[in-house]
Amino acid sequence: MEYLQYVLIGLFAGFFAGLLGIGGGAIIVPLTILVFMRHGVAPEHMLHVALGTCMATIVFTAASSLRAHHRHGAVLWPVVRTMTPGLVAGGFFGTWLARYIPTLPLAILFGCFVTYAATQMLVSWKPRPSAGLPGRLGLTITGFLLCTFCALVAVGGAALVIPFLVFCAVPFHTAIGTAAAIGFPIALASTAGYIFNGWAVDGLPSPHLGYIYLPALVCISAASMLIAPLGAAVAHRVPAKTLKKVFAFLMYGLIAKMVWDLAR
Repeated sequence: MEYLQYVLIGLFAGFFAGLLGIGGGAIIVPLTILVFMRHGVAPEHMLHVALGTCMATIVFTAASSLRAHHRHGAVLWPVVRTMTPGLVAGGFFGTWLARYIPTLPLAILFGCFVTYAATQMLVSWKPRPSAGLPGRLGLTITGFLLCTFCALVAVGGAALVIPFLVFCAVPFHTAIGTAAAIGFPIALASTAGYIFNGWAVDGLPSPHLGYIYLPALVCISAASMLIAPLGAAVAHRVPAKTLKKVFAFLMYGLIAKMVWDLAR
């Protein structure tokens, strides 16, 4: 039953990874924590294991999602290549920092950032007519800052990258595809960091690799990779305004549930 729950999480997260370009962290983390609560994972490690496992699943989900969006011509590859060095550095720094932040403050930080991103989508904020992407240095620094926060809260990047690209006047469907591609280096760097920083921690659920719980990784990744292309196909047939509302309300509901359960 536990493994079936992970499969269902993977199907749900994979569809929205393709639909909205999200790596799945804002979905996988709160749902995985709900499963952990029912299967005896130590409370002091619960969120960190969920974060580490989630980042590892995003490696596979993002790979499947970005291929689908690339076929639709919706990825700004020059932006992805320019941001990648900063993303890698930010991933290692963010996972190191996460090790020293207790569970509840980390959950609140996660909730605040995703709520902010969701609100931007819901109010249909429009960029200035003169807005544009920053230069090479600006994109590299932005990549470092974005990935630091993404590693802290285990999101593949879309919750922050999509609002950033929309702010820079990138069309919403292109922002979704580019965020899916950016999620891949974010996930790789952050996964390596969670393995390293959780390597010598006692009391983690077995079998594990650092902060990564391997049964959940396998089940969620397999299911999400299977369904992500379907979500991407749907995304390019749905108006951007509708996608923004779906993104916002999905994030509100999941964050409220996660923070409520951890605070009890």
